[in-house]
Amino acid sequence: MYAGSDDLGAAAQALALRLPEPLRPLARVAYDYGWSWTPGGPEVFADLHPGRWRQCGWNPVRLLQEVAPRVLQRAAADPAFVERVDRLAGSLAAERRRPPYDGVLTPAHPAAFFCAEFGVHSSLPIYSGGLGALAGDILKESSDLALPVVGVGLLYRTGYFHQRLDPSGWQQEYWLDTDPERVPAALVTDDDGSPLTVTVPLWDDTVEVQVWRVDVGRVPLYLLDTDLYTSDPVQRWITSRLYEGNRALRIAQYAVLGVGGARALRAMGIDPAVYHFNEGHPALAAFELHTHLRGVGLDWDEAWEQMRRRVVFTTHTPVPAGNETYERDEIIPVLGQVARLTGDLERCLAVGRLRPEYAAEPSGLTALALRASRTRNAVSRRHGEVARDMWQPLFEVDRVEDVPITHVTNGVHLPSWLSPTMRRLLDQHLGQGWLRHADDPATWDAVQDIPAEDLWAARNEDRHVLIEYARKHAVRDRLRRGESLDYVQAAERTLDDGALTIGFARRIATYKRLHLLTLVPERAVRVLDGEQKLQFIAAGKAHPSDEGAKRIVQRLFGMKHYEQVASQVAFLEDHDLSMAAMLVRGCDVWVNLPRPPLEASGTSGMKAAANGALNLSVLDGWWAEAYDGDNGWAIDGDVSDDDEEQDRRHAEALFDLLEHEVKPLFYDRDEAGVPQGWVRKVKHSLRTIGPCFSATRMVRDYATRVYPADAT
Repeated sequence: MYAGSDDLGAAAQALALRLPEPLRPLARVAYDYGWSWTPGGPEVFADLHPGRWRQCGWNPVRLLQEVAPRVLQRAAADPAFVERVDRLAGSLAAERRRPPYDGVLTPAHPAAFFCAEFGVHSSLPIYSGGLGALAGDILKESSDLALPVVGVGLLYRTGYFHQRLDPSGWQQEYWLDTDPERVPAALVTDDDGSPLTVTVPLWDDTVEVQVWRVDVGRVPLYLLDTDLYTSDPVQRWITSRLYEGNRALRIAQYAVLGVGGARALRAMGIDPAVYHFNEGHPALAAFELHTHLRGVGLDWDEAWEQMRRRVVFTTHTPVPAGNETYERDEIIPVLGQVARLTGDLERCLAVGRLRPEYAAEPSGLTALALRASRTRNAVSRRHGEVARDMWQPLFEVDRVEDVPITHVTNGVHLPSWLSPTMRRLLDQHLGQGWLRHADDPATWDAVQDIPAEDLWAARNEDRHVLIEYARKHAVRDRLRRGESLDYVQAAERTLDDGALTIGFARRIATYKRLHLLTLVPERAVRVLDGEQKLQFIAAGKAHPSDEGAKRIVQRLFGMKHYEQVASQVAFLEDHDLSMAAMLVRGCDVWVNLPRPPLEASGTSGMKAAANGALNLSVLDGWWAEAYDGDNGWAIDGDVSDDDEEQDRRHAEALFDLLEHEVKPLFYDRDEAGVPQGWVRKVKHSLRTIGPCFSATRMVRDYATRVYPADAT
């Protein structure tokens, strides 16, 4: 049950009172994000009122609050629709009743999964990119496996920013407030019915924190919130914005997540068997757990060792921005109280330093998390190698291979990312229930027997859906920017649902190298030219403070005067989870161009592969272990000291592959119009990537290799 279950039930009951009797089960469905990956779930809400569904941002609670009574009455009078509602509600209820996964975790002692962002659904905007999408997939897969897990995060009232571009391609940011009363969340209350709160010592004061519960299938996600009307404006702002630019407020966020999260679990009576820190942001929870153990009579070292036995840590990036450090004079004013509660301020600062004995060094959350955990993992095989080399000084071992960091390669939650078309095709040939065994390569053997024309038809259907979406989106974006009508209409007129479609949609950062598409303009134009048409669809956001990344998007816009670019390249603004799903489902080739070895894993290519796309990527992150020579295309992943030379070489390699291998294979058709060689490659990609890079495999790895107490 866990805390907040009755509060969600009461919220659903209140919403149900607005609905006609036959539709009242839909209120409980709206408060369980399991609807979003249950077949037919999104369609039930969409069919209730398609226009209002889009205007509500695919938020089921808001939809049911806003849809007109006459619409509800009409739906309630439709026996077929009511039957769909009952079937969906029954399916979700059955999921909640399944017995738990047989392992070291139990409902009484679950894993507590801490993360700064969760990409559960676009209607809950508390995520920015890959880390959040990955965290959301872990909760969803834990629900599907009935693994006892609770999530702990922050409720950002203004979330991550929305993106608009001006005609030059320069990014403009704006934020929209989220009303938690209008999303599928409920405020957790105490025994007396008042909101449950905990306090976190920050600056020279204490900050009060309340807790919201969101159900991700059978997994509760607890979101901490400092926006209480009794608090001062600075305290209220702490959980306002994801990855807040103000460094002092960002440290305060991490204290609320870590210290507040651990205190909230205790206040709710949840006693985790494992505390899983997903990236370094929650690492301050270690001090709260340590302080609690000191309070029962353990000395500093005994408490530290007992705390470590219950903490595991996943590191997600070698990029410095993901491993922030803070100077002493930044930390003490904000976190001085937290550190002093452990009984030794100086030791707290030291465990966050790469070299504890150097008092002048800054302290960081990643170093703290590495020292505070019994098990540490990177998120791909290659990232494990990079992380061991990167953190060898911290562990003071002579050989890199002796650094105690293993890897659990990321995977993706297939029910969330598969298109309805591909899901139906795989259900038909792999059998109902195949997703329960998606990590077994034998499950995917039947892909080989799918008729080529059926697989190709599915790919054509998904590409058609994407191109219709891209046309509308590109036209709207260009009109909003005030572009010329010729340029506005170019996308609508010439984006072709039968053409080879290349996708690139990532968080825009300099190391992800979107600029390679513009580095050799004559090659880019040449590959777009010709009877065998090729088109690019790109999307992504740069962090508001990352001016270098913003200039990369401007470089792409600097080529729009080329006719081929104006008509065959579309940059779609305001990338989010819903847009990401459209892109990975409809593109034929997914391109990823990170500067090696800075890509820890990446998951967008896995999502595209599950939908029958082929990957063309630098051999870094997950692709370094996935590529086998026949399931896509690769650019070398060698590390170079000469960035400019490497960029030019990789740009030429990209366009060589597109021009001489990808296009010819895509357009080599038989008498029936089916590209048999292309389809064979897609089948091989599905069979090799599907089982190894599913969230089913990933979460089972955590359950069997990381969470057990004897894991090292």
